[in-house]
Amino acid sequence: MINIIFLLAAFFHPFYVSVTEVNHNSKNKTVEISSKIFFDDLEHGIEKENKVSFDIIKPTDKVKVNTLIADYVKKHLILKIDGKVYTMNFVGYEIQGEAAWCYFEIPKINKINTIEINNSILNQLHAEQINMLNVTVAGKRQSTKLDAPESKASFKF
Repeated sequence: MINIIFLLAAFFHPFYVSVTEVNHNSKNKTVEISSKIFFDDLEHGIEKENKVSFDIIKPTDKVKVNTLIADYVKKHLILKIDGKVYTMNFVGYEIQGEAAWCYFEIPKINKINTIEINNSILNQLHAEQINMLNVTVAGKRQSTKLDAPESKASFKF
């Protein structure tokens, strides 16, 4: 379903959407986060916010691009688990079609009762921005849609 949304969005652009998946891996005791964002919008949002220019597809300085992406997403995607804000560790990113998948994780999370998410990815760039959230804990999946400027959602497990 998510890929169909991205295919339709790419065909009928402008359509501004990101999809963030949050999964608690109880075996590894980690929270795994992946955000799928149109790479041209992500690049433009980072450039506008940081007054820099770069190429996300063919970076001349991969370390700098990794840092820019990590900093941008961490600023605009904040997770509070059971009342505590956690810093996400950047794992990397990859380009798939028209989208950039950005990967993060939070270690040492044994159990989750509540997750509060503040997701303002690209809200400052597009008034029509939609940020989808899918959260899975203990095999139970919950989802919501945030229409800019809305950026906050809560999940109970």
